[in-house]
Amino acid sequence: MESTEVAEVAADTRDPRAGLRAVAALRTLTDRLELAQVEAALRAGMGWPEIAEALGVTRQAVHKKYAKRIDQTIPIPRRSR
Repeated sequence: MESTEVAEVAADTRDPRAGLRAVAALRTLTDRLELAQVEAALRAGMGWPEIAEALGVTRQAVHKKYAKRIDQTIPIPRRSR
């Protein structure tokens, strides 16, 4: 099933069981896509503050969520103090 079809099932409230499964599938997909974009941003030289701003969260929140999940070979830009 394509993601657009999954989204349609998730939005349809006539079958809550199917809708909840679809929401869970979309959440999993979204998490994978967000991690891939965070890694791409780091590779492009963006720092945690810029990534956090783009995601609409705090720097601390994005760092806590992704610092240990990202590919450890990615060089992380360090902010100057």
